[in-house]
Amino acid sequence: MQDQKISHPLIEEADKKKNEGKHVEAISLCERVLSSDLDCVEAYEEIGDNYLSLRKYDRAEKALKQALKFNKNSANANYLLGFVYSCTGNWNGSVELLEKADLAYPNHPEILRCLGWSMYHSGQQKRGIILLERALYLAPNDPLILNDLGVCHLNDKQFDRAALLFKKTLQIEPDNQKAKECLNAVRFFQREYEKLRNSKNA
Repeated sequence: MQDQKISHPLIEEADKKKNEGKHVEAISLCERVLSSDLDCVEAYEEIGDNYLSLRKYDRAEKALKQALKFNKNSANANYLLGFVYSCTGNWNGSVELLEKADLAYPNHPEILRCLGWSMYHSGQQKRGIILLERALYLAPNDPLILNDLGVCHLNDKQFDRAALLFKKTLQIEPDNQKAKECLNAVRFFQREYEKLRNSKNA
């Protein structure tokens, strides 16, 4: 979530490093902040975000839990830890945290995307799709939202809607590998279902 408030100069520098993909450097800058200010929520959030990018989910979880210990209502820490849990398949834990993030920061497309995705996978398919549609309404050209919503529709065998979403991603990002693969999957399943229907009617 990029639009958080950053106040400490070292954390601003760490944020720049993170955006350049220099995650290890970003983490060590935040650790410097913590050496003089052990309850700096922003530093723990940045560390968690960088470990998330490095897919070191256990370390990300540890840092973000620490951030929430100091500020349990932080939209960013709840969002990031909810994201970590969605990556590790803890769907119910993810939904709980992302709902808190949504309360603290309503109508944020990225929070809604993650919440919709986790909700869909926690067994609340209809509600998950509604949230993903709302995220798409707020950010109609976001490839991540388009792809996630497309995958959910593909799972629900809504092939036409899924195909439209993946095609839109490819208009925005012609090299988007996930959208290419998913569009191929849509076409494959459409053909298979057509064959099945024809054999039943024969």
